[in-house]
Amino acid sequence: MATMVTGQREQIESKVQQGLRLSSEEGLALYQEPDLEWVGSLANLVRERRYGKRTTYIVNMHLNYSNLCTLSCMFCAFARKRDQPGGYEMSLQEMLERVSILKDAREPEIHIVGGLHPDYPYEYYPKLLALLRQTYPTAHLKAFTAVEIDYFALLAGRSVDWVLQDLREHGLGSLPGGGAEVLTDRIHQKLYRDKMGPDRWLEIHGIAHRLGIRTSATMLYGHIETDEERVEHLVKLRQLQDQHAGFLAYIPLRFHPDNTPLKKLPLRSGDEVVRQVALGRLMLDNFDHVKAYWIMSGLENARRAQFFGADDFDGTVVDERITHMAGCDTPVGMTEESLQQMIRESGRDPVRRNGLYEILN
Repeated sequence: MATMVTGQREQIESKVQQGLRLSSEEGLALYQEPDLEWVGSLANLVRERRYGKRTTYIVNMHLNYSNLCTLSCMFCAFARKRDQPGGYEMSLQEMLERVSILKDAREPEIHIVGGLHPDYPYEYYPKLLALLRQTYPTAHLKAFTAVEIDYFALLAGRSVDWVLQDLREHGLGSLPGGGAEVLTDRIHQKLYRDKMGPDRWLEIHGIAHRLGIRTSATMLYGHIETDEERVEHLVKLRQLQDQHAGFLAYIPLRFHPDNTPLKKLPLRSGDEVVRQVALGRLMLDNFDHVKAYWIMSGLENARRAQFFGADDFDGTVVDERITHMAGCDTPVGMTEESLQQMIRESGRDPVRRNGLYEILN
């Protein structure tokens, strides 16, 4: 890794201590700084200044309703065509039964994401939300990536504004951050050219923010992106957050290459995981929360990330499928007690939240 130019390290440290915004050049220098512990200490300074020893978590589950998809993205091990083995569709009744595990939980979250189904009409999606809201009225429905929202607008023949407002009326609580990948045109053309590009992803999240719908932001790292492209991605998120402050959290996602066309790529190390978390905390000064998503980062890396800028551990994450179909070996869900114990053992204090990051206890 490159060494910082004379005085740059001191300048970055001074700006972080004063709460000043870092430049793109400083972000790139932090990506390439050999002293990872120093980078982590800066991110932890910002994190503890805001939250002390607190680490939040949520009781939640993932509802991946179908993996049938019209797209073929090179980093995806989840999607299937109708004639391929491994494709599935959950019935509405099956989904209700799966979610029943949360029936006694206080303000749980249901994270709903699927493929771009080739046959479902638009009306299927508000119907699904309404059914879940009716059956589990206290649950927060974090549903449908910007990619899905764009597809629903096409199916409905209506605007994204109309779709988002219609889904909200049927129970939509917030949008997840999937589909951002890395927000540069080169990555879009190389890896997912048939799916919406960076500008459209940012536009849809901006529309949601303008309507008062909160969203999350992600970056899928560890494939063919450069450090410069990672910084560009973070700056674009920061610029959109300056406009509406609609992002709830930033979630760096480690790419899992197994069972994808990119399977020859190595899985990025734990050091890489915590560096991504630290850069999110340091560059995204207008984001309240940075999440260590243990499903993709690994449990031990998520614990370590609590001292590299992360203030959230995600949650119980019952029945996640997308990452596990890419060879991920983390548990398919955890109990709340196990999650609390893991946070305590990492040296933090577990505090439960809801889907909008409001503290419950």
